[in-house]
Amino acid sequence: MVRRIKKVAIVFGTRPEAIKMAPVIKELKKYSQIELLVIVTAQHRELLDQVLDLFEITPDYDLDIMESKQKLETITTKILAELSTILAAEDPDLILVHGDTTTTFASALAAFYQQIPIGHIEAGLRTHDKYNPFPEEMNRHLSDVLADLYFAPTEKAKNNLLREGVAAENIFVTGNTVIDALKDIFTTDHKFKEASLNSLNFEGNKVVLLTVHRRENIGQPLFNICRAVKEIIAKTERVKVICPVHPNPEIKKIITAELKASTSVYLIEPLAYQDFINLLGRVSLVLTDSGGVQEEASVLGKPLLVLREKTERPEVVNSGLAKLVGCTSSLIVDESIKLLKQQAQDFLFESKNLYGQGKSAVQIAEILSSYF
Repeated sequence: MVRRIKKVAIVFGTRPEAIKMAPVIKELKKYSQIELLVIVTAQHRELLDQVLDLFEITPDYDLDIMESKQKLETITTKILAELSTILAAEDPDLILVHGDTTTTFASALAAFYQQIPIGHIEAGLRTHDKYNPFPEEMNRHLSDVLADLYFAPTEKAKNNLLREGVAAENIFVTGNTVIDALKDIFTTDHKFKEASLNSLNFEGNKVVLLTVHRRENIGQPLFNICRAVKEIIAKTERVKVICPVHPNPEIKKIITAELKASTSVYLIEPLAYQDFINLLGRVSLVLTDSGGVQEEASVLGKPLLVLREKTERPEVVNSGLAKLVGCTSSLIVDESIKLLKQQAQDFLFESKNLYGQGKSAVQIAEILSSYF
């Protein structure tokens, strides 16, 4: 007997995945012919929970796999074992995964083993360097190898998939769902939960947002970044640097040791997503090694220096909003000062709709409805 109601399992485990899956969950709930099953691995625990609360998402299953100093192989094998049991019991018609995390790859592999069709949201991004970013580049690529439906954010991502032999009829250019999430919660009069941000004079200072979390930047690259931040402060008037410190103990140790003494640096706890997006909308310059922040900054028109050698989001660089500077202190300093001076001269960056108009989740839900 053919099941008329189709069951879709959405699996994610980190804060960025949750942010980008939230609009999809919201849209799919509108379809009476689709039964939605939300499964979280909690690859990140506290950061994930913030987003679940913000978007009022209650998972049907929570694997709660996070542990101290967890290794990639541990994350992979735990997800593979525990998710396989759930998929066998629930027997979904399709599983949706997102992006490039270890949760994404392990979930796609679990679905493949049970011959469940896989939809990959944010498919096709590439640096073409298997170790940069690590392990995200191969997580995304291997998930695309296993997938059946591909929701590519841009034409460039689609072309990457076509070159790899994916059939054109299985690729849908939808934009990026992070734009949906951002537009849902960004306001011009937001009040921050972090008191120091409410008292900061954004108009009277040049405020720089610094975020660092990549594995490949731990160690000397991070020391170089911190050195650059101190030099930027020394060479530029009225600069304030806000750094939500990533909970990774190695990152926290270096950043605290290098930047805590500076009165121009605000080292704060990781921000809830609503606070973070509204902070991003007020700063003068962004220094980041994040992929998602590159997308969000483009919508808000924020100049950006990418603290990486390569990016899987070249659209932002090609638009002129961002520049790859790696972790070379002198380059970070020179480019930062240049951009901050432009800001002082009222050089305005325009927001770019590089990743859609904020209707990506609507498109994905419509495509899935037609697919079934």
